[in-house]
Formats: sequence, structure tokens, C-alpha cells
Amino acid sequence: MKPPGATESVMVFAAETGGFDLLVFWVNILVLVAVSHLFGLVMRKVGMPSVVGALLAGLVLGPSVFGVVWKSGFEWFLPEIGQGAQWTLLAAVSWVGVALLLVVTGFETDLGLISKLGRPALLVTTGSLVVPLIGGIVVGLLLPSLFLGEDAERLTFTLFVALALAVSSLAVVAKILSELGLMRRDFGQITVAAGMANDVVGWILLGVFTGLATSGGVSAGQVLATLGGIAAFGVLALTVGQRLVDLLLRQVRRTGGSLAAALAVAIVTMLGFGVATEWLKVEAVLGAFVAGVVLHRSRFQHEDVIHHLEGLTNALFAPVFFATAGLQVDLRLLNNAEALWWALIVLAVAIVFKFAGAYGGARLAGRTHRAGLALGAGLNARGTLEIVIATVGLSVGVFSPTAFSVIVLVPVLTSLFASATLRGVVNNWQGTPDEQERLGREQALSRNLVVRTSRLLLPSRGGPESIAAAQVLHFAWPIEAGATVLTVADRDAEIDITPLRNVLHDRALEHRRVRHDDPVRAIIDESRLGFGVIGLGAQDYADTMQVISPLVDGVLSESPIPVVVVRRARNLDRPLPGAYSRAVVPVTGSPVSRAAQEVAFNLSAQLGTELHLTHVNTVRSEPAGLPSLFSRRIMARTGSVVGVQVVAQAETLATELGATTRTVVMDGTSPADEILKLSRDIEADLVVMGANLRRVGDRPFLGHRVEQVLRDCDATVVVVLIPFDL
Repeated sequence: MKPPGATESVMVFAAETGGFDLLVFWVNILVLVAVSHLFGLVMRKVGMPSVVGALLAGLVLGPSVFGVVWKSGFEWFLPEIGQGAQWTLLAAVSWVGVALLLVVTGFETDLGLISKLGRPALLVTTGSLVVPLIGGIVVGLLLPSLFLGEDAERLTFTLFVALALAVSSLAVVAKILSELGLMRRDFGQITVAAGMANDVVGWILLGVFTGLATSGGVSAGQVLATLGGIAAFGVLALTVGQRLVDLLLRQVRRTGGSLAAALAVAIVTMLGFGVATEWLKVEAVLGAFVAGVVLHRSRFQHEDVIHHLEGLTNALFAPVFFATAGLQVDLRLLNNAEALWWALIVLAVAIVFKFAGAYGGARLAGRTHRAGLALGAGLNARGTLEIVIATVGLSVGVFSPTAFSVIVLVPVLTSLFASATLRGVVNNWQGTPDEQERLGREQALSRNLVVRTSRLLLPSRGGPESIAAAQVLHFAWPIEAGATVLTVADRDAEIDITPLRNVLHDRALEHRRVRHDDPVRAIIDESRLGFGVIGLGAQDYADTMQVISPLVDGVLSESPIPVVVVRRARNLDRPLPGAYSRAVVPVTGSPVSRAAQEVAFNLSAQLGTELHLTHVNTVRSEPAGLPSLFSRRIMARTGSVVGVQVVAQAETLATELGATTRTVVMDGTSPADEILKLSRDIEADLVVMGANLRRVGDRPFLGHRVEQVLRDCDATVVVVLIPFDL
């Protein structure tokens, strides 16, 4: 129910803004979203990104098709394109859409990877801007007076044309790359970096050229102030802004890790950064992109935020944005041969010169021919900025209506070209061996249960058992995963974690020292702050009522995330075993067994450890007798087949991760006894097992097999435990 006076308020606002119809607005959104998804579905059927369908939907729903087929219906649907309160409402939703789209793009942008690709990114950016600017200047000087505004000077007109043909659209580029699954490719990251630079340079030059058009000149101080403002914003966003976002997300984690609260932080960050860049007279969407980068860099970020933002954006806001761009194209203005001919020339110059500039920059940077083609194709995607340039050019009298339609048509058609060409270029192209290795590693990590890039938590007071745990974590987890060593101790206690720093070398490492009466509670509270796993070192404990030790048992009883327990080998007179030579890895085909395999296989790939993948077919002990003997044989045969299949699956994963393995399938009445026997027979110095972490009263229960191995095995035992309720 509307609050009292709501209808009257809407009517007053409508009168003040020139009038609009809420029914028309909702019909606009409904039709744009529905038709965009329909066209997007058709495009995906023919192998094109759905963004192409959204652009075409706007073209069909605009004056070129809908306005011709049903004029009166179109006039009701869109009373005034590009102006008026009705259009302002639609444009507002569109701008929210592009901002959300760029937040998602920022999440997928890897600044570390871009910095490694610094020279190629710089050369591609330079080439993709300078060469089409030159082409645009040439075509701007040659275009007939039909394209000039009534009082426009040729110089300012030429500069506007050159700018419109030179810049790319980060939003459209990102959407195409994302839908084609190319964002993480090397050329994809270069394309995003170049697209971002295109947007920044484009907005700055648009301000300069607009000043020339309206006042006949522009202050050098204004340009320097804008550049300085952008640089300052970038530095502050990645330092002060990053700390503020970390603080907010950390608080969200401490209060329960609500997804809604994490989404609220993301939206507020997007809006805040957008306001900052809009105030700098650049554009709010650039701030949204930087917000996405900052949000992604926070180690306290909720892992589901990006999926919810992406889902909402792709379902509602992005279709409205792209379709709104297509709505502004009016092909009826190209109704004479001269206008049509020059429109084709403008389009050809936009595509060819942009392609040549990006390709040339890529080749100068040492990129392959195919990478150059991909960059040339991807950076041809244009969008919002070109439409804004056309709109500003029309409003200040630089462009005629014909020129406006041609300039608006360019981003629609070049984006179609970029989508089709890029798909053809990357077909069956795997990239360089280094790129293939990186992508394969990222894909494998994305499928993993515990060995991922999430931060590692290592509670430690510097003892040898935690040093052994640090070694396992260091060699099993990717170097991208940072680590936090948590020491719960009084300020005056002497704690030396230098050995841990030596083990965790080359990894982003933080040492947190906290005072707390309850070490278990301190560890659990810290584990809720965005960590992926807890690594606990353990040693034998004399009290048989404990599973491992009071501290470890306490953490296992409450941990909300996976725990890797490393019980150090017995009778070991040195902190570390140097390197594990042989290990037993029981495999059962369960998720927890898969988690243990991830740890073991990565250890083997790094240390060369020979892994014995072991499956025990459990045979029940029964009195001898024909029926019983027959049933045991059937069960043994069935178990043997299952065991072979389970081990084969484990071998496949081991091969992907580069581990050295042997396989053992055996029968036995007690899996734990067989594991212990094999460990002694091969003189294994490591056993890696997985288990569900169950809570039975106040005591953790790891399963009889795991607890027996922990109790009776002399080698180092690593147990990967996943909470049962995860």
C-alpha cells in the first residue's frame, strides 16, 4: 500500500520534471529486458555473445524499426529519445547497469597480472588510441557539411569525430570477454587494461574538446587538475579506500558474515567511488570499476558477492544498458546516398584504424600474430562513451542530427564486429605454454575443495609442530594464497616465528599477536575473517580422553572452516623432515578423500614425494561356510572393481597436478590396519588422510580409521578435515 500522499508527490514531481508516465517506464523496462534476453538467446544459439542480442534489441525497438512499423505505438513507448523526464528515468537505470557491470569487471581484473604484462599493455593502449585518432582526424576533415552543426567550426568538429572513433568501451569489452570466457587470458587482461585507459583518456579529452566548442578555449590548468585528480583518486582508492573496505568487510565477518551486509558494502563502495570520479568530471563508471578492483582485493570479501552481483547485472541491468544504447540509433537519417556512403566510410575507418593500432602495439610488444588479432578485435568494441560524445556534440552544435546518428551507429556495429571477429580469432587457440599452465592451474584451483587461493591461518607460538604444519601448507597451497600467523600470548612473552617466516618465504605473510584468556576462542574468532583453512601443528598428547590435544580438539569442535592437522613424526630430532620421500594416501572416492588428495598431490608436485594411492576393500570376518564364502567372494570382486575405479579417478587428478604416484588396491578387515601395515612396509614418512569433522558432544570425532592411524602411526600424519555441515 502506498503511503499517504505518495500519488500526489509523484504527480508534483512529474509536473516539475516535465511529466512522465510510470506505466510507460515499467513497460520500457519490461520490453527492453524481455526482448534483450530473447535476442541474446538467439545470438548464443549461433555462437555470439548475448550482448550482441541486447544491442540489436535496442536497434529494433528504436525509431529505425519500431518507429516505422507502428509510429503511434512507438511515440507512446518512447516519447522523446535522448531528452525529457521519461528518457531520464530510463537512462538512470541504464547508468546503474553499466556501473554494476564495471564492478563485476573490476572483480575479474588482476592488477598483478597486468603489471607483469606492463609493456604490452602500454604499447597496445598507445597504438589503440593514437592510430584511430589520426584516422578520425583525416575523416573529420573530409566529411561534407551535411554532418556539421549549423555554427560548428571544422576544427572542433574534427576533434569530436576523431575522439568518437578512437576510444573503446570498457563495459562492452568486458562483457564480450566475460561471455566468451576470455577474461583471464593474457590478451583479455591487456584488453581490459587498454579499455580502462581508453575510457580515462576519452573522458578527459571530451572535457577539453567541449571547452573548445563552447568557449573557444580551454585552460591547461583545468586539464592538469583533472589528471592530478584522477591520479590522486587511484592512489587513495588503493590505499585508504582499500583499508576502509577491509575494515567494513572485516566487521561484516565478525558479526556473522552476512551476504546481505557484504553486498551492501559492495554497493556503497561502488556509489562512493562513482561520486568521487563524477566530481572529478571523469565519469562515475570509472569509479565503479576501481571499486570492483578494491572489493576483489580485500581478503575479507564474501565469496558469494561476485556471483550475486553478476547474476543481478546480467539478468536486469546490463540488458537495459545495452538496449538503451541501440535505441538511440535512427537509420532514417541516412536516407540519402551521400549520408549512407560517408557513414560506411566512418565505420570502416573506426574498425580498420582501431584494429591496426591495437595489432601494431601488440606486435611491437612481442605478442604473437594471433594475440594481436585478438586485441585488435576486442578493442573495437565501443559503447557508452561514444554515445555521450555524440550527445554532447549534438547539444553544443558541433554535430548535425545526421552526424549524431552515424556516431551512435558506430558503437553498435563495431561491437557486433568485435564479437564475431574475436570469436573467430580465438577458436582453437590455447595461447602460449606459460599461459596454458597458468589457466590450467587456475581451473584446477577453481574445482578444488580446500586447496584454493583463500588466505591461510596458522596459529603458532613458534614450536616445531607448527613449523611442520607451515611446511605442509606452504608446499600444498598456491603462492597466491597469503598466510596469517596468529600468536595468542601475553605481550611480554618471547615468541620467535623466524623459522615460520623462513618456511613461508615468497608468500604474503602477516603476523598477528593477540591477548586472550581462551586461545581456542581467539583462533575461532580469527578464522571467521575470510580465511580458507586453518593449519594446526600437533604432537602426541598423553591424555587418552583427548583426540589430539586440548587446543587442537577445541578448535576442531568449533571450526567453521576446513582444518589441516599435521601431527609431527615421532622420534624426530629436527624441526623439519627436509623432504617427504614416500607417502601413503588412502582414497575412497568421497569429497573428503578428494580434499586430502589435493594436499598430497600438490606436496608431491613441489617436493617429488612418491605417493602410494591406497584403497582398502573391507572384507567382513565371518565363519567359514559355502554360502558365506560365496558371498564374500562376490563382495570382494565388487569391491575390487570399485577400488580400481576410485584409484583411477585419483590418478587422473594426480596427473593434472603433476604428482608422482603408485597405486595399491587391497582387501582387509580393517582399513586402518592395512594403512598402517603399508606405511611400515614402504617406510613411509607421511600419511595424508581426509575426514568429515563431526562433533559428538564436546568432543570432535574424526572417525575410527583416522583416529587409529593418528594413535598408532609413527610417521607424520596430515589429516584434512571438513566440517560436516559445510
